[in-house]
Amino acid sequence: MAGSGPVRLIGFGEVLTRLATRGRVQLAQAGALDLHIGGAEANVVAALATLGHRTAMVSAIPQGGLGDGAWRALAAAGVDLHHSFRAPGRQGLYFLTPGGSLRPSEILYDRADSAFALHDWRRFDWQVAFADAEWLHVSGITPALGPGLARATHAAMAAARSLGMRVSLDGNYRPALWESWDSDPRTILTGLVRMADLFFANHRDMALLLDHPFSGDGEARRREAALAGFAAFPNLQWIASTARHVETSDCHRLAARIDTPETGFQTREVTMPGIIDRIGGGDAFAAGVLHGLIEDMPVERAAELGLALACLKHSVPGDMALFTRSDVEGFSGEGADVKR
Repeated sequence: MAGSGPVRLIGFGEVLTRLATRGRVQLAQAGALDLHIGGAEANVVAALATLGHRTAMVSAIPQGGLGDGAWRALAAAGVDLHHSFRAPGRQGLYFLTPGGSLRPSEILYDRADSAFALHDWRRFDWQVAFADAEWLHVSGITPALGPGLARATHAAMAAARSLGMRVSLDGNYRPALWESWDSDPRTILTGLVRMADLFFANHRDMALLLDHPFSGDGEARRREAALAGFAAFPNLQWIASTARHVETSDCHRLAARIDTPETGFQTREVTMPGIIDRIGGGDAFAAGVLHGLIEDMPVERAAELGLALACLKHSVPGDMALFTRSDVEGFSGEGADVKR
């Protein structure tokens, strides 16, 4: 659990309730649903709190039972909620149909007009909320929810930069959310990336932002895309990404990468058989990388920690990777017997 001292990282985003079918049945066939709490930024701050960092969350969480559950889940993970608040309205939901064999998992969002989305963030005092924080973490999901939240994300990042904080942005491009309103994702995301120090993005994200496809394959293509990103966005210090190869819904291979303007490092590839739940794996990767960078570790070690936490996340149900430092630092990437 997180200790005392300054807030190492604060997240801004919506806390969601996830409802997943059991036994991998399709949603129309489901007789019961499993409930978990998640959300891109919430997953990151909860994982970092479990790793021992003091983290905080800025969010509007609705009143009522679903909101109570979301609030308790973050508090139990050790996340500071002094700058979050309860608001009238509904809880943002998403429904998960887990995949099986060659059938992919499927997500259905039900988050329109949530308490978070409807809140007027123009009145929020970012300077007060960020007063003792070192990092801000946001994702591309929040600005995709509508023009008000696009402006709020920009305001949060601008305030963080004005205070000398470092800013982490996870691209998290979600076409279904952007297409639900008259949006211009390239322009909005470009404005946000200009203020980021750390960008979680791969060559496809860079192609979207820069309107430029990247040739080649594998590590060479990722390095080419990263160099183009550093040239276009001079504030960036790091670009982090994963390379995933899907064999079946239950068996993936994963590698992690961090690029700087000077060099790039890619980890070994780890095979993950018998996957329990891949949702939240990208957020776990982000938390592992941030854990390393917050503690001034070399980028090679930060990439390895990101890979470790991402792999561990695939072994548990739910959105959050609530693993300790010893779990992450002792990860080998190989099968293991019972720990005693």
